[in-house]
Amino acid sequence: MAFSYHKGNESYAVKGGCIDVRYVVLGPIANNTYLIDDGEGGVIVVDPSAKPQAILDACKGSKISAYFVTHCHWDHVGALATLVDQAPAPVYCGRIDAPLVERGQRAYGMEIAGCPVSNRLEDGESFQVGGVTWKAILTPGHTPGGMCYLATHGTHPGAPVLLSGDTLFCGSIGRTDFEGGSMKSMRSSLRKLGKLSDKTIVLPGHNDVTTIGNERRRVLEAF
Repeated sequence: MAFSYHKGNESYAVKGGCIDVRYVVLGPIANNTYLIDDGEGGVIVVDPSAKPQAILDACKGSKISAYFVTHCHWDHVGALATLVDQAPAPVYCGRIDAPLVERGQRAYGMEIAGCPVSNRLEDGESFQVGGVTWKAILTPGHTPGGMCYLATHGTHPGAPVLLSGDTLFCGSIGRTDFEGGSMKSMRSSLRKLGKLSDKTIVLPGHNDVTTIGNERRRVLEAF
């Protein structure tokens, strides 16, 4: 099945991948919060940015089996602590950014509560949640410890799926001018993602869903 995505009444659905994915757009800078069917009746919540009740409602009564954090910035973890309190589940994050997620932060007048990280991932580490096998890919550049997540074995046939956070966007890359950012590191991270197959579906932290093949021509080769 070819890659596609469309907007339903309450969320977007992504088709053609090896996992079933929906996402909602939340928060003041329009973050994509992904809801992934783990194949065993649970939902993996990725980068819970804001409005915890809206995220719980979007799960439609399914139990949350895990939380994935791509990086430590406030707009990707704004609802994390509240959700973990209301719907406990393991939190996965890259080892380098994990202390910043746990510490909490203040941004634009908002207090973002810290949240314990139960699973601190290393580059290349494989792990399983429900019926889905994931590979952690360390991609510094936007933050020192940004982590992408690649679904290598999903719940049904389909293209690989990459959660790219704020490393790779549709037609662009994440900013490197924030504290801890590095264009040199970003270039290295993009070369790493460039080794993935063209059919890999890319789920970025903001803006439209895309594929490695689309971004190879207009982004990856440019950097």
